[in-house]
Amino acid sequence: MFYETSRNDHGLAHDPIKSCVVPRPIGWISTLSASGIVNLAPYSFFNLVATNPSIDMYASCGRTDHGHKDTITNIAQTGEFVVNMATWDQRVAMLASSASLPPEVDEFAHAGLAALPSRLVKPPRVSGAPVQLECQHYQTLELPHDDPNGRNALVLGRVVGVHIDDRVIENGRIDLTKACPIARLGYMDYARIDTIFSMRSPGRSA
Repeated sequence: MFYETSRNDHGLAHDPIKSCVVPRPIGWISTLSASGIVNLAPYSFFNLVATNPSIDMYASCGRTDHGHKDTITNIAQTGEFVVNMATWDQRVAMLASSASLPPEVDEFAHAGLAALPSRLVKPPRVSGAPVQLECQHYQTLELPHDDPNGRNALVLGRVVGVHIDDRVIENGRIDLTKACPIARLGYMDYARIDTIFSMRSPGRSA
């Protein structure tokens, strides 16, 4: 089949585009508002996009009933955020934190999560997440949106600190089968990463 995205004439029961780029890692992002209110939300348009320095990105799509999403608002106000690895063990809490809640609601409390202090930034980390990336805002790029009332924005952050649970490190490497991260697929579907295979790139010795 083929369809033009401008027409969205795929003829299927559900839009397939998000199932065409999978799996997508989940950036479980914690922030603080200017007044000190904690926010936590998962974003599946997320990835690490550069090293030396390490830069990650996430895309904020759409709006909430009260305007811009809290995560992008908080980052604009404070310039800081933390990316927490979403895992199989915390999947229910991750989903709970995705609820559209008023800005004054603490999603950590809403999802039943404990917060840990960060070292270099003010937003807290998710207790139990095996990896947490402390980030400083680098740049926000406004992207096109077909709805004049919508918003697509790409947020870039510089990773300034990395926390890794010692329990998922083995032989000098992160053992992701122990961490068991989850990834977003299309529709309401997710994947858990517990099977890993290796292939050596041509010309690479290790």
